[in-house]
Amino acid sequence: MSLLTRYQFFKPTALLLLGALSVLGFAPFYFYPASIISLIGLFYFWHLSYTPKQAAFAGFIYGLGMFGAGIYWIYISLHEFGGMPSLMAGFSTFVLCAFLSLFPAAVGALSVWVSGVSISAKQGCTMMIAIPVLWAMTDWIRSWIFTGFPWLTIGYSQVPYSPLAGYMPIIGVYGVSLITVFIASLIGLWLANRFINRSHTVIWQRNAIAIAILLLIWICGSLLKLVEWTTPIGKPTSVALLQGNIAQSLKWVPEVAEQTLAKYLTMAEASQAQLIIMPETALPVLSSELPDVVRTRLQQHAIFNKGDILVGLVERENGDYFNSILSIGSAQSAVYRKSHLVPFGEFIPLKAAFGWIYRDWLNMPLSDLARGSLHQQPMRIAHQKVAVNICYEDVFGEEIIRQLPQATLLVNASNDAWYGESLAAYQHLQFSQARALETGRTVLRATNTGATAMIGPHGNVLAHAPHFSETTLNVMAQGYSGSTPYVRFGNWLFLAICFIGLLFIGWPKLAGSPKSLAKILVSQRKTK
Repeated sequence: MSLLTRYQFFKPTALLLLGALSVLGFAPFYFYPASIISLIGLFYFWHLSYTPKQAAFAGFIYGLGMFGAGIYWIYISLHEFGGMPSLMAGFSTFVLCAFLSLFPAAVGALSVWVSGVSISAKQGCTMMIAIPVLWAMTDWIRSWIFTGFPWLTIGYSQVPYSPLAGYMPIIGVYGVSLITVFIASLIGLWLANRFINRSHTVIWQRNAIAIAILLLIWICGSLLKLVEWTTPIGKPTSVALLQGNIAQSLKWVPEVAEQTLAKYLTMAEASQAQLIIMPETALPVLSSELPDVVRTRLQQHAIFNKGDILVGLVERENGDYFNSILSIGSAQSAVYRKSHLVPFGEFIPLKAAFGWIYRDWLNMPLSDLARGSLHQQPMRIAHQKVAVNICYEDVFGEEIIRQLPQATLLVNASNDAWYGESLAAYQHLQFSQARALETGRTVLRATNTGATAMIGPHGNVLAHAPHFSETTLNVMAQGYSGSTPYVRFGNWLFLAICFIGLLFIGWPKLAGSPKSLAKILVSQRKTK
């Protein structure tokens, strides 16, 4: 086997492994250096790429490794619980991973294009800036294109233990993506430049500057983690997070519904907490069909505890169905309706074109829900102002802050039983940790099978129930007031930094365009 053939085989294999390695930065592993090391390997290949096509290929293969290892659980949802045939489910999962892999492919191609094929000092610096700016921008674009799927945004890999998590309350998860990728890009360029002959003086100077930059970023992040962006308000509230552990395959079976109602009623009445929280769609009935005896007993128990109960169920209004959280108890009843729905899970995009998928391949309940309002107010319950969100919604930090700074507590009601005993529930927990950091609030998670937990305002998990067990997690939750910079400005600070970066990397191309155009016109005149 020739050296070239061996390299051609080694490169895609190495890139696949590097992509898979990045998943170790996410929960449940939390080994945040893994994501940076993984990116360094990818960027090393990019810095040595001679064409945008080569860089795009490297980025695509890396993406297949990353998303293939990180969101394989989509297959479980489609096949085991959605009823899709295994071949179709596997193909659909691969197509999603391939689509997501187009984003790192685009970053690689554009980075090489804007910097040129040479890794001289000027081009290398341009590429070093282009990679993090474009990567962070694509992470952000993934959060809204086709309704958004920002899973495995690289900034999450630094939550909560990395010093880089200290930047989260200021510039959010996409800003942390920018900084994380910049560090990897800087080191990747340094490694690539090791193969170019330069004077020892120049190498020493650049190494010193690079090390100083890395240390400054690391130290500032560590110091920012010590900042108390918000302040406690009032006394802690006793909270009970109910985890019913209802098998997803049985959740909507009519014969089991009565048992489920009885289980959650018993769990609620066994708690003396001021705030009792049930998971997403905990009660498998429409709110209008909830037995009066159940509603009355829940209300009486909440009043006896001088508090309230949050109940997950489905509402029907004017022919529309909503995934909702309803409050019952001492305070005036309030409701939150999920507004950011999961495509192909809770609504059918382009129903005329894709409706056949549900008719022929899938058997998912509640697959055509209506959206709640984008701007809903916190619930005033249990002496707190509670900002509720449901399941997938807490992946979108810019949406969570809509109820802030008024809210004192954040509540996420979820059901990750759709993904079996996979990494999904742990990854989802990490995303909630990021929301706690961004907002400086305590986050309470009540789930069907896990991860039921309480997260402090610094992103640390303060209490965590065992997965796949019927249990009640009792905690004391402290409310907080005030605003972090991210609550005030959302993603605008991050976007402003990216805009400046785009000007830096794009200006040489823009400045060169008139000259290039003039050369073309002159050459055409000479030809004539």
